[in-house]
Amino acid sequence: MSTTATPAPLPGRPDIRLVVSDMDGTLLDADGRVPDGLWPLLAELRRRGIVFSPASGRQYATLAHLFAGEDDGMVYVAENGAYVVRDGLEISSDPLDPAVTARLVKTVRQLADEGVDAGVVVCGKHAAYTERGDTAFLDEVAPYYHAHRLVDDATALDDEIVKVAIFDFGPAARGTAPALASFADTHRVVVSSEHWIDVMNHTADKGVAVRRLQDHLGIGPAQTMVFGDYLNDLGMLDAAEWSYAMANAHPDVIDRARHLAPAHTDDGVIRTIRSVLDI
Repeated sequence: MSTTATPAPLPGRPDIRLVVSDMDGTLLDADGRVPDGLWPLLAELRRRGIVFSPASGRQYATLAHLFAGEDDGMVYVAENGAYVVRDGLEISSDPLDPAVTARLVKTVRQLADEGVDAGVVVCGKHAAYTERGDTAFLDEVAPYYHAHRLVDDATALDDEIVKVAIFDFGPAARGTAPALASFADTHRVVVSSEHWIDVMNHTADKGVAVRRLQDHLGIGPAQTMVFGDYLNDLGMLDAAEWSYAMANAHPDVIDRARHLAPAHTDDGVIRTIRSVLDI
């Protein structure tokens, strides 16, 4: 972690100490890559004592791989907030009850038996586990779960499970979501994109993770800038006074955010940070 003294903000510049950005549809470009302009910006944020935090449904291993060598002091809000890590050390986690994990796996197995083209990813702290091993499914899993393993039985794993994700080759909101309705009373069931649904504890959320991170850093919403584009970003928008929806965001996200940023295809996160912080 950098020990450089934190410069004071210039008069008129907001005293931002934490920048949190969703990844897909927000920070990443149209090809799903980290924009080249982010790397020099990260260096300047570190120089100013500002913590940068990628917040994603992706696993910690995937995020760490994307930012390898550039993540000194960075905080990873992984698995939609269920697992938060800084400099290799866990800040917080919210593991699922193994019985709930098993019930979710069996639900998706039954859907597959009924002809629904879907598969389950059981997300542990060490790896993500799948029972389905066909190329089409694994091609969807790999971008989000850098460390993934094919197993015979995803209900019997030696790992702490923080999330269960389901990929539906059709529209998830109409296909697999109704079968997961019984979990919604006791757990957080989030449609995180057109094809993905995430199931976590009710206490696991990007917004909860950001608030825990604020406590860890000793800062508040007025010192926090957040960017998001989809429904799983709503909670963290509420945790920041400087909340931005991308121009390409879901309408509910645009309604919830205080500000609007250019689209992810137009380097919206980078341009906004530079403009607001006068970089």
